[in-house]
Amino acid sequence: MKIKINVDLKIGRLVRNFVLIDLALFAGWGFLGPILPVFVIRNVAGATLTTVGIAAAIYLIVKSILQLPIANYIDRNHRNEGYHNDFFILVLGLLLASFAAFSYTLVKEVWQLYLVEMLHGIAFSLYTPSWSGIFSRHLDKDRISFDWSLDSTSVGLSAGITGLIGGIVAENFGFYPVFIMASAFSMIAVLVLVTSPDIVFPKSTTAPLVIKEQHDLIK
Repeated sequence: MKIKINVDLKIGRLVRNFVLIDLALFAGWGFLGPILPVFVIRNVAGATLTTVGIAAAIYLIVKSILQLPIANYIDRNHRNEGYHNDFFILVLGLLLASFAAFSYTLVKEVWQLYLVEMLHGIAFSLYTPSWSGIFSRHLDKDRISFDWSLDSTSVGLSAGITGLIGGIVAENFGFYPVFIMASAFSMIAVLVLVTSPDIVFPKSTTAPLVIKEQHDLIK
């Protein structure tokens, strides 16, 4: 019995670029995955395991609460203003994510940690709906599952690899280089985004918003 596996990796330019943006961002934060709780316990005055749990809760609660009104704002204003709102909210989210990652280098007290986690939550509450909105509207026709799976696979592999690297770097060189690398990767995501506005802003059209074919954009 023969089993043939044929995977067509041709995707639209916007889908490709947005996969790269997601990959860079989550690769950067992947550096922090295994080492952040250890950093908190060792370097933050008075921190306990409860502190780590509260910090994680602050991030998730802030992100979860804020991203719904932000998503609603994007959807409400998209038809009149195109992708400009989405684009600038996305840039802002990535810049804040980069700043939040770097801010861990300044954390010495528990309240400072909580403040950074709030910033972390705000950054991803801006990033998630704006990235998802643009990405969803440009999925390749008849390849919707593949596009989403490609992004998920890229994010998972990159975060896994950088998680391993982050642990090795922290053990040999300390925590601060890891935070700087995480911040740098978020900035790489910004650069990928701002250097390709021509594929984010489509030409004006009177057609209804639907998932668009990207065959003319495939390289």
